[in-house]
Amino acid sequence: MTAQPPQTHPSPETLDQLFANRDLMRLAYDFLPVGIVVTENRVLRDCNRRFCEIFGYPRAELLDQLFAFLYPSEEEFLNLRSRGDDTLGAGAPYWDERVMRRKDGSLFWVRVRGHSFTPEDPLARAVWSFADLSRSRPYQPLTRREREVYSLLCEGKTSKEIARSLGLSYRTVEVHRARLLKKMGVSNTAALFSSLGDIDGDHVVGSAEP
Repeated sequence: MTAQPPQTHPSPETLDQLFANRDLMRLAYDFLPVGIVVTENRVLRDCNRRFCEIFGYPRAELLDQLFAFLYPSEEEFLNLRSRGDDTLGAGAPYWDERVMRRKDGSLFWVRVRGHSFTPEDPLARAVWSFADLSRSRPYQPLTRREREVYSLLCEGKTSKEIARSLGLSYRTVEVHRARLLKKMGVSNTAALFSSLGDIDGDHVVGSAEP
């Protein structure tokens, strides 16, 4: 896990001035313990300090950039293009947990929550929060298929059921399951769950690797 620097704090003088001017909304935005981003058609228009800290970039290198460079691959970015459109289009908040990339190239899990200002075109203008899950969920280098198999195992499906769901043979599913056990250094599915944590369900976006 890549160590993250401690979150910075405003100087006492800056803090006094912000309180004196009642500029508390800006204070809250900048020093919220989660990253906040305002986007326009998936282009990053503004972000707070915590977002910069999480991803390891100075603010100037983030503004007006397409979000693609913060993903493990261009394919992964494109795969997520319309995810959540139905939820956001209905005016409801959306969330998922996904793997993203820091400036130093390290991959890590984040919890993403979003709200669209334009439900008729959900990604036209939106606000998002990003919570770093590194401490509770270290990134494991699993392929997309391994993540799919793991997610279905978490749902209690058997290898035969997983094979039907993914259009694979039973033997192929068993091979992926065996690789998961080997990568995590465990001997059974229960221990696998303990090692990888709760990354199951519809709100998980895995790696786009084959």
